[in-house]
Amino acid sequence: MAKKIIFMGTPIFAVPILKSLYQNGYPISVVYTQPPQKSQRGQKINKSPVQGISETLNIDFRYPKTLKDNDEEYNFINNLNADLAVVVAYGQIIPKKFLNLTKKGFINIHGSILPRWRGAAPIQRSIMELDNETGISIMKINEELDSGPVSNTFKINIDYNSNAQEISEKLSLLAAEKILDIIDDVLEDKVKFIDQDHSNATYAKKIDKAEGKINWSDKAINILGKINGLFPTPGAFFNFNGERYKILKAEIGSGEGKVGEVITDKLEIACSNQSIKILEIQRQGKKPQKIAEFLLGSKIKKGSVISNV
Repeated sequence: MAKKIIFMGTPIFAVPILKSLYQNGYPISVVYTQPPQKSQRGQKINKSPVQGISETLNIDFRYPKTLKDNDEEYNFINNLNADLAVVVAYGQIIPKKFLNLTKKGFINIHGSILPRWRGAAPIQRSIMELDNETGISIMKINEELDSGPVSNTFKINIDYNSNAQEISEKLSLLAAEKILDIIDDVLEDKVKFIDQDHSNATYAKKIDKAEGKINWSDKAINILGKINGLFPTPGAFFNFNGERYKILKAEIGSGEGKVGEVITDKLEIACSNQSIKILEIQRQGKKPQKIAEFLLGSKIKKGSVISNV
């Protein structure tokens, strides 16, 4: 008798994993994802990436606003009599009573080396904190956030030029490859889940847009971590003459000057030590630009001082 698998995911990170399961013949009975969102001006309805790929692959999907106190979804999943649920950045807490509705439980693919960086923004936080490695952890879901026992961890290195988008893509593809063997082992009861060391847990809270504001009094390496960790959204930024500028790509320079001072004609800005060379930038309301193009019409000149206000 064919196995039945439930998939739960929402962002682009989850898409390669769902595609991998589908293309390798794993029977996805239903996909759960977050409901479509209205754009800021309300002119457009944006489906989640996982809804989009589900439609393309002709897989049934559902997008309840919440699973909490949702008898309709509880009964639906219960009647499926599924073997396993695979969860990848779904974006909702799964109530305790749901966790027993599949024969082999619910497993989660989490974008960090647990117990480090439990929570909503593990990839961004690992880059912002200058970790030299990250990875994916395959864990069994329990009541507490990202605290369940782990069966497998797969690691990759982070260098100082890696941004959150690049690391996310690498981890997603790694998970899409590794999940195939792990699902087989879970379904055949060949997997051993080991409790996390909860005393070493750290938490990756959701990113607040205000965190993107650059403090030029910081060390250059910390500023670069912020720029890379918050790319592409919400982005690291500074204000100059009442306008916001988002830094998309940068590197560390060796220049010195007053904190926040533009010390070259190529928009290199002094920090508490060393400097930041801006390579790509986006002025508020404008398109992203390479620095050479941006400087043609910019009022930010050598000698300008960008305050932390």
